[in-house]
Amino acid sequence: MKKTHVLLLLLVLMGMLSACKSEFERIRVSGDPELVLRKAFEYYDKGEYQKSQTLFDLVLNTIRGGKDAERAYFNYAYTYYHLEQFMLAAYYFKNFTNTFTNSDYREEAAYMSAYSNYLLSPTFRLDQSNSRQAIDEFQLFTNLFPQSKRVAECNKLIDELRRKLEEKAFAEGELYFNLRQYQSALISFDNLLRDYPESPDAERVRFLIAQSAFLLSENSIVEKKHDRYAETVTRCNDFLEKYPTGKYSREIKQLRRDAEQALKDLAKRLKTT
Repeated sequence: MKKTHVLLLLLVLMGMLSACKSEFERIRVSGDPELVLRKAFEYYDKGEYQKSQTLFDLVLNTIRGGKDAERAYFNYAYTYYHLEQFMLAAYYFKNFTNTFTNSDYREEAAYMSAYSNYLLSPTFRLDQSNSRQAIDEFQLFTNLFPQSKRVAECNKLIDELRRKLEEKAFAEGELYFNLRQYQSALISFDNLLRDYPESPDAERVRFLIAQSAFLLSENSIVEKKHDRYAETVTRCNDFLEKYPTGKYSREIKQLRRDAEQALKDLAKRLKTT
């Protein structure tokens, strides 16, 4: 008896699922744009974003003007966001912003375009194209909507993304240093300080710059040693000017002494030749 009840329940459930599917398929193939659009909104409001997106796809190109068009394109972009297809969400939110320039939804769409790129931002060790895109769009948002309540959040997320870019730049410079590619390390660290002068890693970066300059001098051909040791002294002085009692100051002073001694030794050799 129990098996019969279970079987009947399964049949009822299968029938209900089949009816739901049949209704959606009936709408999808109806050829009635008004019905399709109305049901796309209904599915969206119920959180059935895949069905809503499918129906919007059928009618968006046929909509011309009016609030229904704005709402449809806006909801369509959001279906991608809710389905965690953030790359397409960013694209459609940005397209909405550029198309419906007078829409009441424009501010939110501009923010969501930037935020979708923010969600695509990977760990700092990977490519940061989406991080840079998000920063650009958040900055554009604050310029377009300076009075928006979202400006504070945009600035917070910009700081977070810029910190990620700093971490990537530091990791790249450190990698060059560990690989003993000291010239590349110097260039990478100099670029980091130029782009992020307030970086919390600035003291360590300047320490590694001085070390890179010294080790580059040590591994240079004779003709380049003098200029590179002199550059090392300059880099050490730069560090000590900014961090006279910093955690690396003792090591920096020793590097400077070693570089100055190397310059004296080079001068002596020149006199004897």
